[in-house]
Amino acid sequence: MQTARIAIVGAGLSGLYAAYLLEQQGIQDYVLLEARDSLGGRIASVPVSGQSATNAATDAEKSDRIDLGPTWFWPGYQHQLGRLVDALGLKSFEQFEAGDTVVERSSHEPPVRTRGYVNSPASMRLMGGMGALTDALHRRLDATRIHTGQTVRRLRSTQQHVELDSDGGNDAKGHSTTWRAEHVLLALPPRLLAHRIEFMPALPAALVRQWRATATWMAPHAKYIAIYDTPFWREQGLSGEARSARGPLGEIHDASMPCGSAALFGFFGLPANVRQNVPEDELRAHCRAQFTRLFGSQAATPKAEFIKDWALDPYTATATDLDGVSQHAQAPATTASSGPWSGRVTGIASEWSPQFPGYVAGAIEAASLGVEGLRAVTAR
Repeated sequence: MQTARIAIVGAGLSGLYAAYLLEQQGIQDYVLLEARDSLGGRIASVPVSGQSATNAATDAEKSDRIDLGPTWFWPGYQHQLGRLVDALGLKSFEQFEAGDTVVERSSHEPPVRTRGYVNSPASMRLMGGMGALTDALHRRLDATRIHTGQTVRRLRSTQQHVELDSDGGNDAKGHSTTWRAEHVLLALPPRLLAHRIEFMPALPAALVRQWRATATWMAPHAKYIAIYDTPFWREQGLSGEARSARGPLGEIHDASMPCGSAALFGFFGLPANVRQNVPEDELRAHCRAQFTRLFGSQAATPKAEFIKDWALDPYTATATDLDGVSQHAQAPATTASSGPWSGRVTGIASEWSPQFPGYVAGAIEAASLGVEGLRAVTAR
Protein backbone atom coordinates (compact mmCIF):
# COMPACT_ATOMS: atom_id res chain seq x y z
CA MET A 1 0.00 0.00 0.00
CA GLN A 2 1.33 3.44 -0.97
CA THR A 3 0.65 6.49 1.16
CA ALA A 4 0.39 10.25 0.67
CA ARG A 5 -1.10 13.07 2.66
CA ILE A 6 -3.27 14.17 -0.27
CA ALA A 7 -4.46 12.19 -3.28
CA ILE A 8 -5.67 14.01 -6.40
CA VAL A 9 -7.84 11.95 -8.75
CA GLY A 10 -7.63 13.27 -12.30
CA ALA A 11 -4.80 15.15 -14.02
CA GLY A 12 -6.82 17.55 -16.11
CA LEU A 13 -6.38 21.27 -15.55
CA SER A 14 -7.96 21.31 -12.09
CA GLY A 15 -5.88 18.37 -10.87
CA LEU A 16 -2.65 19.81 -12.26
CA TYR A 17 -3.38 23.23 -10.81
CA ALA A 18 -4.22 21.75 -7.42
CA ALA A 19 -0.85 19.96 -7.43
CA TYR A 20 0.84 23.21 -8.50
CA LEU A 21 -0.78 25.09 -5.58
CA LEU A 22 0.27 22.40 -3.12
CA GLU A 23 3.86 22.63 -4.29
CA GLN A 24 3.71 26.43 -4.11
CA GLN A 25 2.78 25.98 -0.43
CA GLY A 26 5.67 23.60 0.12
CA ILE A 27 3.47 20.51 0.30
CA GLN A 28 5.23 17.67 -1.51
CA ASP A 29 3.37 14.77 0.10
CA TYR A 30 0.72 14.23 -2.56
CA VAL A 31 -0.02 11.84 -5.39
CA LEU A 32 -1.72 12.68 -8.69
CA LEU A 33 -3.55 9.76 -10.34
CA GLU A 34 -4.68 9.90 -13.98
CA ALA A 35 -6.54 7.16 -15.87
CA ARG A 36 -5.35 8.32 -19.29
CA ASP A 37 -1.83 7.78 -20.57
CA SER A 38 -1.48 11.54 -21.01
CA LEU A 39 -2.26 14.60 -18.92
CA GLY A 40 -4.69 17.44 -19.58
CA GLY A 41 -8.10 15.79 -19.40
CA ARG A 42 -10.57 17.68 -21.55
CA ILE A 43 -7.81 20.07 -22.63
CA ALA A 44 -6.29 18.42 -25.69
CA SER A 45 -4.01 20.36 -28.05
CA VAL A 46 -2.45 18.30 -30.82
CA PRO A 47 0.12 19.16 -33.53
CA VAL A 48 -1.39 19.90 -36.92
CA SER A 49 0.63 16.97 -38.28
CA GLY A 50 -1.44 14.64 -36.14
CA GLN A 51 1.77 13.18 -34.68
CA SER A 52 2.42 13.31 -30.96
CA ALA A 53 4.78 16.07 -29.94
CA THR A 54 8.17 14.99 -28.58
CA ASN A 55 10.59 16.68 -26.21
CA ALA A 56 12.81 17.31 -29.24
CA ALA A 57 10.10 19.26 -31.06
CA THR A 58 11.01 22.81 -32.01
CA ASP A 59 9.27 25.82 -30.47
CA ALA A 60 7.47 26.34 -33.80
CA GLU A 61 6.17 22.77 -33.76
CA LYS A 62 5.01 23.10 -30.15
CA SER A 63 3.18 26.34 -30.90
CA ASP A 64 1.47 25.09 -34.07
CA ARG A 65 -1.23 23.03 -32.39
CA ILE A 66 -4.99 22.88 -32.53
CA ASP A 67 -7.48 22.49 -29.70
CA LEU A 68 -9.72 19.43 -29.70
CA GLY A 69 -11.21 20.59 -26.41
CA PRO A 70 -11.73 24.08 -24.96
CA THR A 71 -10.18 26.93 -26.92
CA TRP A 72 -10.97 30.33 -25.40
CA PHE A 73 -10.65 32.25 -22.20
CA TRP A 74 -11.60 35.79 -21.17
CA PRO A 75 -9.01 37.43 -18.90
CA GLY A 76 -11.10 40.60 -18.99
CA TYR A 77 -13.34 39.06 -16.34
CA GLN A 78 -11.67 35.71 -15.57
CA HIS A 79 -8.98 37.47 -13.60
CA GLN A 80 -7.54 34.50 -11.72
CA LEU A 81 -6.92 32.56 -14.92
CA GLY A 82 -5.51 35.67 -16.59
CA ARG A 83 -3.01 36.14 -13.77
CA LEU A 84 -1.96 32.49 -13.99
CA VAL A 85 -1.36 32.75 -17.75
CA ASP A 86 0.84 35.79 -17.12
CA ALA A 87 2.69 34.15 -14.22
CA LEU A 88 3.50 31.12 -16.35
CA GLY A 89 4.85 33.35 -19.13
CA LEU A 90 2.36 32.12 -21.72
CA LYS A 91 1.57 34.13 -24.86
CA SER A 92 -2.03 34.83 -25.80
CA PHE A 93 -3.78 36.40 -28.79
CA GLU A 94 -7.27 37.52 -29.72
CA GLN A 95 -9.61 35.23 -31.60
CA PHE A 96 -9.75 36.38 -35.24
CA GLU A 97 -13.19 37.93 -35.84
CA ALA A 98 -12.62 40.58 -38.51
CA GLY A 99 -14.96 40.27 -41.50
CA ASP A 100 -18.38 38.93 -42.34
CA THR A 101 -20.14 35.93 -40.88
CA VAL A 102 -21.78 33.31 -43.10
CA VAL A 103 -25.25 32.08 -42.15
CA GLU A 104 -26.94 28.94 -43.45
CA ARG A 105 -30.59 29.14 -42.43
CA SER A 106 -31.91 25.96 -44.06
CA SER A 107 -31.21 23.29 -46.65
CA HIS A 108 -33.48 25.15 -49.08
CA GLU A 109 -31.61 28.46 -49.02
CA PRO A 110 -28.05 29.27 -50.09
CA PRO A 111 -25.67 30.59 -47.42
CA VAL A 112 -25.72 34.36 -46.97
CA ARG A 113 -23.11 36.79 -45.73
CA THR A 114 -23.98 39.06 -42.88
CA ARG A 115 -22.09 41.63 -40.90
CA GLY A 116 -19.91 39.98 -38.26
CA TYR A 117 -19.54 41.06 -34.67
CA VAL A 118 -16.65 41.24 -32.24
CA ASN A 119 -16.88 39.86 -28.73
CA SER A 120 -16.26 42.25 -25.86
CA PRO A 121 -14.25 41.51 -23.88
CA ALA A 122 -12.22 39.72 -26.51
CA SER A 123 -12.11 35.93 -26.66
CA MET A 124 -8.47 34.99 -26.14
CA ARG A 125 -6.45 31.95 -27.19
CA LEU A 126 -3.04 30.66 -26.19
CA MET A 127 -0.08 30.19 -28.49
CA GLY A 128 0.33 26.44 -28.74
CA GLY A 129 -3.30 25.90 -27.84
CA MET A 130 -4.87 25.54 -24.42
CA GLY A 131 -2.52 22.62 -23.87
CA ALA A 132 0.26 25.18 -23.36
CA LEU A 133 -1.37 25.89 -19.99
CA THR A 134 -1.40 22.28 -18.80
CA ASP A 135 2.09 21.71 -20.22
CA ALA A 136 3.42 24.69 -18.26
CA LEU A 137 1.88 23.44 -15.02
CA HIS A 138 3.20 19.92 -15.62
CA ARG A 139 6.75 21.20 -16.08
CA ARG A 140 6.59 22.79 -12.63
CA LEU A 141 5.51 19.61 -10.81
CA ASP A 142 7.49 16.78 -9.26
CA ALA A 143 7.19 14.09 -11.93
CA THR A 144 7.57 11.32 -9.34
CA ARG A 145 4.20 12.33 -7.84
CA ILE A 146 2.29 11.83 -11.10
CA HIS A 147 1.00 8.39 -12.10
CA THR A 148 -0.76 7.93 -15.45
CA GLY A 149 -2.66 4.83 -16.53
CA GLN A 150 -4.16 4.58 -13.03
CA THR A 151 -7.96 4.30 -13.10
CA VAL A 152 -9.39 4.82 -9.63
CA ARG A 153 -12.26 2.39 -9.12
CA ARG A 154 -13.06 2.58 -5.42
CA LEU A 155 -12.71 4.84 -2.38
CA ARG A 156 -13.03 3.50 1.18
CA SER A 157 -13.37 5.72 4.22
CA THR A 158 -11.60 4.16 7.22
CA GLN A 159 -11.25 5.53 10.72
CA GLN A 160 -8.13 7.56 9.91
CA HIS A 161 -7.70 7.56 6.13
CA VAL A 162 -9.23 7.19 2.70
CA GLU A 163 -8.06 4.20 0.71
CA LEU A 164 -8.12 4.39 -3.09
CA ASP A 165 -8.04 1.29 -5.30
CA SER A 166 -6.73 1.93 -8.80
CA ASP A 167 -6.23 -0.34 -11.80
CA GLY A 168 -2.99 0.09 -13.66
CA GLY A 169 -4.57 -1.42 -16.76
CA ASN A 170 -2.10 0.30 -19.05
CA ASP A 171 1.06 -1.03 -17.44
CA ALA A 172 2.81 -4.22 -18.42
CA LYS A 173 0.98 -6.45 -15.96
CA GLY A 174 -2.20 -4.50 -15.27
CA HIS A 175 -1.67 -4.60 -11.50
CA SER A 176 -4.04 -2.96 -9.05
CA THR A 177 -2.69 -0.56 -6.45
CA THR A 178 -4.11 0.69 -3.16
CA TRP A 179 -3.24 4.20 -2.04
CA ARG A 180 -3.85 5.66 1.42
CA ALA A 181 -4.41 9.39 1.95
CA GLU A 182 -5.75 11.77 4.55
CA HIS A 183 -7.78 13.71 2.00
CA VAL A 184 -8.83 13.23 -1.62
CA LEU A 185 -9.32 16.00 -4.17
CA LEU A 186 -11.68 14.79 -6.90
CA ALA A 187 -10.67 16.42 -10.18
CA LEU A 188 -13.26 14.54 -12.25
CA PRO A 189 -16.65 15.83 -13.43
CA PRO A 190 -19.33 15.12 -10.81
CA ARG A 191 -21.47 12.96 -13.10
CA LEU A 192 -18.53 10.85 -14.27
CA LEU A 193 -17.39 10.44 -10.69
CA ALA A 194 -20.80 9.29 -9.51
CA HIS A 195 -21.02 6.73 -12.32
CA ARG A 196 -17.48 5.35 -12.31
CA ILE A 197 -16.18 5.33 -8.72
CA GLU A 198 -17.59 3.23 -5.89
CA PHE A 199 -17.65 4.81 -2.45
CA MET A 200 -17.57 2.58 0.64
CA PRO A 201 -19.65 3.40 2.60
CA ALA A 202 -21.93 5.03 0.07
CA LEU A 203 -22.11 8.78 -0.27
CA PRO A 204 -25.35 10.45 0.89
CA ALA A 205 -28.07 9.72 -1.67
CA ALA A 206 -28.96 13.42 -2.05
CA LEU A 207 -25.34 14.27 -2.90
CA VAL A 208 -25.11 11.47 -5.48
CA ARG A 209 -28.31 12.73 -7.13
CA GLN A 210 -26.80 16.22 -7.36
CA TRP A 211 -23.61 14.92 -8.94
CA ARG A 212 -25.43 12.71 -11.42
CA ALA A 213 -27.68 15.60 -12.43
CA THR A 214 -24.74 17.94 -13.12
CA ALA A 215 -24.04 18.07 -16.85
CA THR A 216 -20.41 17.54 -17.87
CA TRP A 217 -19.15 20.36 -20.06
CA MET A 218 -17.82 19.09 -23.43
CA ALA A 219 -19.29 15.60 -22.88
CA PRO A 220 -22.01 15.86 -25.60
CA HIS A 221 -19.76 17.89 -27.92
CA ALA A 222 -17.78 16.89 -30.98
CA LYS A 223 -15.44 19.10 -32.99
CA TYR A 224 -14.25 18.96 -36.59
CA ILE A 225 -11.05 20.80 -37.56
CA ALA A 226 -9.72 21.31 -41.08
CA ILE A 227 -6.14 22.47 -41.71
CA TYR A 228 -5.20 24.57 -44.78
CA ASP A 229 -2.08 26.18 -46.24
CA THR A 230 -3.54 29.68 -45.98
CA PRO A 231 -6.57 31.33 -44.36
CA PHE A 232 -8.15 31.92 -47.76
CA TRP A 233 -11.50 33.00 -46.25
CA ARG A 234 -9.86 36.13 -44.87
CA GLU A 235 -8.96 37.18 -48.42
CA GLN A 236 -12.71 37.06 -49.14
CA GLY A 237 -13.44 39.42 -46.24
CA LEU A 238 -14.77 36.58 -44.08
CA SER A 239 -14.00 36.05 -40.43
CA GLY A 240 -14.23 32.27 -40.66
CA GLU A 241 -17.26 32.39 -38.41
CA ALA A 242 -20.49 30.75 -39.52
CA ARG A 243 -23.82 29.57 -38.13
CA SER A 244 -25.82 26.80 -39.73
CA ALA A 245 -29.24 25.27 -39.25
CA ARG A 246 -28.41 22.75 -41.98
CA GLY A 247 -25.26 21.20 -40.55
CA PRO A 248 -23.69 18.91 -39.77
CA LEU A 249 -21.75 21.68 -38.00
CA GLY A 250 -23.80 24.27 -36.19
CA GLU A 251 -21.15 26.80 -35.15
CA ILE A 252 -17.87 27.44 -36.98
CA HIS A 253 -14.82 29.61 -36.21
CA ASP A 254 -11.35 30.48 -37.46
CA ALA A 255 -8.88 28.21 -35.65
CA SER A 256 -5.68 29.52 -37.26
CA MET A 257 -2.55 29.92 -35.17
CA PRO A 258 -0.44 33.09 -35.64
CA CYS A 259 2.76 32.24 -37.57
CA GLY A 260 1.39 28.73 -37.88
CA SER A 261 -1.21 26.75 -39.80
CA ALA A 262 -4.51 28.08 -41.09
CA ALA A 263 -7.56 26.23 -39.79
CA LEU A 264 -11.31 26.23 -39.39
CA PHE A 265 -13.20 24.34 -36.74
CA GLY A 266 -16.82 23.64 -36.01
CA PHE A 267 -19.02 22.13 -33.33
CA PHE A 268 -21.30 19.37 -34.55
CA GLY A 269 -24.99 20.20 -34.33
CA LEU A 270 -25.91 16.52 -34.54
CA PRO A 271 -26.76 14.90 -31.18
CA ALA A 272 -24.24 12.43 -29.82
CA ASN A 273 -26.60 9.46 -30.21
CA VAL A 274 -26.92 10.30 -33.93
CA ARG A 275 -23.21 10.87 -34.54
CA GLN A 276 -22.20 7.52 -33.12
CA ASN A 277 -24.15 5.75 -35.88
CA VAL A 278 -22.37 7.58 -38.71
CA PRO A 279 -18.91 6.37 -39.87
CA GLU A 280 -16.20 8.95 -39.30
CA ASP A 281 -15.24 9.06 -42.99
CA GLU A 282 -18.83 9.97 -43.80
CA LEU A 283 -18.87 12.69 -41.14
CA ARG A 284 -15.66 14.16 -42.57
CA ALA A 285 -17.13 14.19 -46.07
CA HIS A 286 -20.25 16.03 -44.87
CA CYS A 287 -18.08 18.56 -43.03
CA ARG A 288 -15.93 19.21 -46.10
CA ALA A 289 -19.06 19.69 -48.18
CA GLN A 290 -20.41 22.19 -45.66
CA PHE A 291 -17.17 24.18 -45.54
CA THR A 292 -17.23 24.26 -49.36
CA ARG A 293 -20.79 25.65 -49.34
CA LEU A 294 -19.82 28.30 -46.81
CA PHE A 295 -16.31 29.31 -47.84
CA GLY A 296 -15.82 28.18 -51.43
CA SER A 297 -14.00 25.49 -53.37
CA GLN A 298 -10.67 25.96 -51.57
CA ALA A 299 -12.28 24.54 -48.44
CA ALA A 300 -12.90 21.19 -50.15
CA THR A 301 -9.31 19.97 -49.87
CA PRO A 302 -7.85 20.44 -46.40
CA LYS A 303 -4.34 19.11 -45.91
CA ALA A 304 -5.37 17.50 -42.61
CA GLU A 305 -8.60 16.83 -40.72
CA PHE A 306 -9.47 15.96 -37.15
CA ILE A 307 -12.63 14.85 -35.38
CA LYS A 308 -12.83 14.62 -31.61
CA ASP A 309 -16.09 13.27 -30.24
CA TRP A 310 -16.04 13.77 -26.49
CA ALA A 311 -19.22 11.71 -26.08
CA LEU A 312 -17.16 8.65 -27.06
CA ASP A 313 -14.42 9.41 -24.53
CA PRO A 314 -14.90 7.03 -21.57
CA TYR A 315 -12.94 9.34 -19.27
CA THR A 316 -15.26 12.27 -20.02
CA ALA A 317 -18.76 11.08 -20.86
CA THR A 318 -21.33 8.63 -19.51
CA ALA A 319 -24.35 7.07 -21.21
CA THR A 320 -26.46 9.89 -19.77
CA ASP A 321 -24.47 12.42 -21.80
CA LEU A 322 -25.43 10.82 -25.13
CA ASP A 323 -28.95 12.21 -24.78
CA GLY A 324 -27.96 15.38 -22.96
CA VAL A 325 -27.56 18.98 -24.01
CA SER A 326 -24.26 20.61 -23.15
CA GLN A 327 -24.71 23.40 -20.67
CA HIS A 328 -22.91 25.22 -17.91
CA ALA A 329 -24.79 23.83 -14.92
CA GLN A 330 -25.02 25.33 -11.46
CA ALA A 331 -22.25 24.02 -9.25
CA PRO A 332 -23.32 21.19 -6.92
CA ALA A 333 -22.08 20.59 -3.38
CA THR A 334 -18.38 19.69 -3.32
CA THR A 335 -18.56 17.21 -0.45
CA ALA A 336 -20.80 15.53 2.11
CA SER A 337 -21.84 17.90 4.90
CA SER A 338 -21.87 15.11 7.48
CA GLY A 339 -21.14 11.42 7.88
CA PRO A 340 -18.02 9.37 7.15
CA TRP A 341 -17.10 11.33 4.00
CA SER A 342 -17.33 14.79 5.55
CA GLY A 343 -13.90 16.43 5.42
CA ARG A 344 -12.44 13.48 3.51
CA VAL A 345 -13.17 14.26 -0.16
CA THR A 346 -13.62 17.51 -2.10
CA GLY A 347 -14.75 18.02 -5.70
CA ILE A 348 -12.46 20.40 -7.60
CA ALA A 349 -13.28 19.86 -11.31
CA SER A 350 -14.53 22.80 -13.35
CA GLU A 351 -18.20 21.93 -12.77
CA TRP A 352 -17.72 22.76 -9.07
CA SER A 353 -16.72 26.35 -9.79
CA PRO A 354 -19.22 28.87 -8.33
CA GLN A 355 -18.50 31.55 -10.95
CA PHE A 356 -17.42 29.68 -14.09
CA PRO A 357 -18.75 26.11 -13.94
CA GLY A 358 -17.56 24.15 -16.98
CA TYR A 359 -15.13 26.79 -18.22
CA VAL A 360 -11.33 26.65 -18.18
CA ALA A 361 -11.42 29.43 -15.59
CA GLY A 362 -13.76 27.27 -13.53
CA ALA A 363 -11.11 24.56 -13.20
CA ILE A 364 -8.72 27.14 -11.75
CA GLU A 365 -11.31 28.54 -9.34
CA ALA A 366 -12.57 25.15 -8.15
CA ALA A 367 -9.04 23.82 -7.61
CA SER A 368 -8.10 26.94 -5.65
CA LEU A 369 -11.13 26.63 -3.40
CA GLY A 370 -10.46 22.94 -2.85
CA VAL A 371 -6.85 23.51 -1.82
CA GLU A 372 -7.87 26.41 0.42
CA GLY A 373 -10.41 24.13 2.06
CA LEU A 374 -7.67 21.71 3.04
CA ARG A 375 -6.36 24.29 5.51
CA ALA A 376 -9.72 24.43 7.26
CA VAL A 377 -9.88 20.64 7.47
CA THR A 378 -6.33 20.46 8.84
CA ALA A 379 -7.08 23.13 11.41
CA ARG A 380 -9.97 21.19 12.96
